[in-house]
Amino acid sequence: MNSQIKQAAEIICNGGIISYPTESVFGLGCDPLSEAAVNRILQLKQRTIDKGLIIIAGTLEQLSPYIRITHEEEQKILNEASPTTWLVKKSAFTPGWISGKHRKVAIRISHHPVIIDLCQLINHPLVSTSANLSGEAPAINSQQSQNYFLNKVDFYLEDSTRLTGKPTQIRDIETDAIIR
Repeated sequence: MNSQIKQAAEIICNGGIISYPTESVFGLGCDPLSEAAVNRILQLKQRTIDKGLIIIAGTLEQLSPYIRITHEEEQKILNEASPTTWLVKKSAFTPGWISGKHRKVAIRISHHPVIIDLCQLINHPLVSTSANLSGEAPAINSQQSQNYFLNKVDFYLEDSTRLTGKPTQIRDIETDAIIR
């Protein structure tokens, strides 16, 4: 595991925020249980808490404290081939600063090696929201993320993977409706 990922994990565990690559765009992330870190991200993005945030992980087990899903829903999530964000019933453990005004929480199992390694090191999911100001185009590399946020983010993970620039699809697990 590279030293950048270890440094990012340490920052997250100490209540900091990072910018990191996802399957499609660069994201901003932190510990979902750190209300202060989540509020910093919302301030940076100029986004209201009502909308809620996505939490991502390398495994479904890392997400399990935050969600209430059936065996069938679990299989649907695990069998999805493309990166998909699912709206699922939240558990009582899920903080309001993550779910916003919603009864559901947005989750994604990532296949990106950086996210898998990071979540393994911190042993829990990570907040994931695009690295941009609300209404602006999402950053597709670390430099674009730095251009948006300068020194207001604690750590910028570098990654040379070419990203699509299109945020992942969001689907409701119960209705299969495509939200985005």
